[in-house]
Amino acid sequence: MPDPRFFEDLGPVNLAELAALTGAQLAGPGIGARSVRAVSVMAGAKPDTITFLSDRKFVDQARQTRAGACFVSAENAQVLPEGCAGLIMAAPLVGYAFAAARLHKPRIATGEKGVHPSAVIESHVLLGQGVVVGAGAQIGRGARIGANTVIGPGVMIGRDCEISPNVTIGFALIGDRVRLLAGAVIGEPGFGATAGPRGLIDIPQLGRVILQDGVSVGANSCVDRGAFEDTVLGENTKIDNQVHIGHNVRVGRNCVMAAYTGISGSVVIGDGVQFGGRAGVADHLTIGDGARIGAGAGLLKDVPAGETWGGFPARPLRQWMRESTWLAKAASRKERDS
Repeated sequence: MPDPRFFEDLGPVNLAELAALTGAQLAGPGIGARSVRAVSVMAGAKPDTITFLSDRKFVDQARQTRAGACFVSAENAQVLPEGCAGLIMAAPLVGYAFAAARLHKPRIATGEKGVHPSAVIESHVLLGQGVVVGAGAQIGRGARIGANTVIGPGVMIGRDCEISPNVTIGFALIGDRVRLLAGAVIGEPGFGATAGPRGLIDIPQLGRVILQDGVSVGANSCVDRGAFEDTVLGENTKIDNQVHIGHNVRVGRNCVMAAYTGISGSVVIGDGVQFGGRAGVADHLTIGDGARIGAGAGLLKDVPAGETWGGFPARPLRQWMRESTWLAKAASRKERDS
């Protein structure tokens, strides 16, 4: 469920109100009076939360869910266990989005100046001119915060961190000795939208960003907070300038990403993975420990541990080189024959 340091709880709300808000049909009499206080994903659902089922691959989870209620399509309504009330609609993810916005409100720094009275600043912290530190935020001993940086409510920053000017940090837990260069943006909403009744609607992003000890994030790079779970960068991972890491991404330890790399949502990256400049990774992929992704590669498939891939679409290096060589020779022959 959403971290209360970063999200205000607006619940509980009864299912009748949610049905009216979302246009869902309650799957049975007498369930409208039931209340829920939070949204959740299927795996972490509890009796006082509401979840959603929009993909058949999660049907088995739905059969065992502990959720008190679930947005579900009519064809899948029968899989819900006894005790889980169904809210039936054609687009369950839309219902989840409306419910999330009704039950949770992000805590953001708006119009604040200086350090909030409830913030905790340890000794030997240096704050540049124009720094904003939100309510309940904590900054560890020896951290240096550059001018005009904004640290949102509830953010925790470890010891001996170096935060350059004009950095924005929200919805984040940051370890010791982390470096964030100028213009880095940590914890903004991930890119999530779905088709609603009057066009596209945003899906509330209710996760966090976790930067473990020794992480570096380059200038003007963005690390989005999770949609449902956390976005995590493992210890000692180094991110170059102008890199984008999407929501729910899990990056292992000692990884390297060169400039202009883009990692789509829900990618899992093992330890020691290396990315050349301008590499792009499609969503929901897994990249094994020690893999190497060449510069400019466009990755559309999982990469086994220890392999080197390149090209577009990316494939194992030797295969890519053989195909590139064959194509060059074929093109040369065609030119000679013409």
